[in-house]
Amino acid sequence: MEPAILIITLICGMLVSRIGLPPLIGYLVAGFVLFVLGIDKESLPLLQELANLGVTLLLFAIGLKLDIRSLFKAEVWAGSSIHLVLSMLIFIPFLKLLGLVGLSQLTSLNLEQLTLIAFALSFSSTVFAVKVLEDKGDVQSLYGRVAIGILIMQDIFAVLFLTISKGDVPSVWAFALLLLPFARPLIYKIFDRVGHGELLVLFGLVMALVVGAWLFESVGLKPDLGALIIGILLAGHKKSSELAKSLFYFKELFLVAFFLTIGLNGLPTISDVVLAALLVLLIPLKILMFVYLLTRFKLRSRTSMLGSFNLGNFSEFGLIVAAVATHKGWLPPEWLVIIAVALSFSFLLAAPLNATVGDIYQRFQRRLIKLEKRPLHPEDRPIAIGNPRFLILGMGRIGSGAYDELRAQFDGEILGIEHKQDLVDLHRSLGRNVVRGDAADTDFWEKLDNAPNLELVLLAMPHHTGNMFAVEQLKKLDYQGKISAIVQYSDDATALRELGVHSVYNLYEAAGAGFVDHVITELLKNSEKNAPQLPLAEDIVQVTDPKINTGPHS
Repeated sequence: MEPAILIITLICGMLVSRIGLPPLIGYLVAGFVLFVLGIDKESLPLLQELANLGVTLLLFAIGLKLDIRSLFKAEVWAGSSIHLVLSMLIFIPFLKLLGLVGLSQLTSLNLEQLTLIAFALSFSSTVFAVKVLEDKGDVQSLYGRVAIGILIMQDIFAVLFLTISKGDVPSVWAFALLLLPFARPLIYKIFDRVGHGELLVLFGLVMALVVGAWLFESVGLKPDLGALIIGILLAGHKKSSELAKSLFYFKELFLVAFFLTIGLNGLPTISDVVLAALLVLLIPLKILMFVYLLTRFKLRSRTSMLGSFNLGNFSEFGLIVAAVATHKGWLPPEWLVIIAVALSFSFLLAAPLNATVGDIYQRFQRRLIKLEKRPLHPEDRPIAIGNPRFLILGMGRIGSGAYDELRAQFDGEILGIEHKQDLVDLHRSLGRNVVRGDAADTDFWEKLDNAPNLELVLLAMPHHTGNMFAVEQLKKLDYQGKISAIVQYSDDATALRELGVHSVYNLYEAAGAGFVDHVITELLKNSEKNAPQLPLAEDIVQVTDPKINTGPHS
């Protein structure tokens, strides 16, 4: 039956993806289909092991991306904590009311069981939210960063529950884990030397599954907590992002097994489906609470609404909590299936809501603005760019070099935009006029002040999608000046030219041209009379508009 399991899972995942929903809904459906075909979890012990690995790697990946400082922002730690408490205070009476009207799954539950269900339903989906943010290109936007911060706080709440649910008293050796931060220099040295290939992947698996999960479990702590903490320990390393990407497909593949095991618990009855649909009525309440709370922390109503809609769903972590609760006998087994169906329904609702959130905001803008508190959050105020002639989007090495080249002739008329605050501070200390903003973020363009004398925009961002998005936004603002961009691939250059970019600068061609220039210069020095008349680099590099030179500088 193993080939059938893979084929059915693939087909269900593809069918669901075709209608714009996360494939995990398809994996849940595949689990139900496999159950109908007579397959249960007990007959597939390996599947359960893979499911556990998926959850462990999920928490490790969350730790790798975690910036501890972001969790100390009031809108993140306080917003998520207050929302959790409010959710439970509202969800418990709602569930009790459904029990009173005769829904059999709720009539016999006590307060502790209702609290567990409300706790599981209070989480929002990390998988769904990050996917929506990536599709929109808003991962680095303010609302995206706030939403991800809240999701991480929720994940930490879930991990604490999982740790407490283990029920065992930790060994006295658990205190030795407090020494782990002192081992960071040694771990980082190993991290530096594992390279970028399969050794990097193996290093990540050892850190997550051995140093994290196995070590913590051996002293009586939850292995998932160990994976999260080790991930946090590695988060400060320069290769942490690369490691997260290397493990991404392992994590995703093992999580498929987790969703399959949920479906293998049994088919939902008609009453289970009805109850799951009723639970989805809680989603608008979750969204409204998030909007109100985030505006209390002085975020703009638009920022609050975008973040709230991103969090308006149920979570795979809610499923993990429900799975532990049913395994421990704290909840009836059918509740795992009910929450799985409710999760799927919430995605069906959240997908169109996130696609139309801009239109919904425009419709209710006047009412929503009244919720705003002044002064606005420092990161959510209008961006005053003054009146520059040259705007550089992306102040990495290339953007910095372009800035310095222009400054020699047009000092005081240039503005750089950079989304990393530490780089903004560095540029300012070096005398460059740089403000914080992310040109790949819709919020940036919403907050951008007008610059009537702007003549040239240089797109020096490292990602092609960001540059494409910036060009589209400039067109919406009816910008009439010149646009120049850097690219790494020729097809990217073609796409930018088709959008109306006047000058495209290919980094690889430029590097080759610079190398030829250097070689020719050295040859001419050694043998000026006999040197061959080789073509100069500027004849090799193809630039659409030769009057604009935005070459990279280190």
